[in-house]
Amino acid sequence: MANTQADVETLNSFLRGEISAVETYRQAIDHVSDDRIRTQLEDCLQDHEHRVETLRERVEKLGGMPSEGSGPWGTFAKLVQGGADLLGEKMAIAALEEGEDRGLADYQSGMDKAHGEARRLVRMELLPAQKRTHAQMSRLKKTLH
Repeated sequence: MANTQADVETLNSFLRGEISAVETYRQAIDHVSDDRIRTQLEDCLQDHEHRVETLRERVEKLGGMPSEGSGPWGTFAKLVQGGADLLGEKMAIAALEEGEDRGLADYQSGMDKAHGEARRLVRMELLPAQKRTHAQMSRLKKTLH
């Protein structure tokens, strides 16, 4: 039972990060005029939205209550993105890449807190997906600088 509760807490932590990512991508997409960049951001947004649904389902399966909001990371993301909005697309992409860095670090450091099926989910599905969106934002950032 202790492992189940720990897994719910760990997965909810990841869920809050993913909700924050979704919020941040939506804000950035609203401020991007380049269709090529917008398409890449929308691809990443959909990937994060899928992870939100996956995490919600897994938390519920474990008998937990999925987090509804992004918590403190969401506030941070809004502040970072708000500053980026004033400075243009390059800064918005840099802010998104910074968020992808944070997400990657969170998954890597938090994976060991999960057990059994929850750990397998992180290792086999969530972390590889996070690596993909991180790489996509890193490439996009390099093309704009």
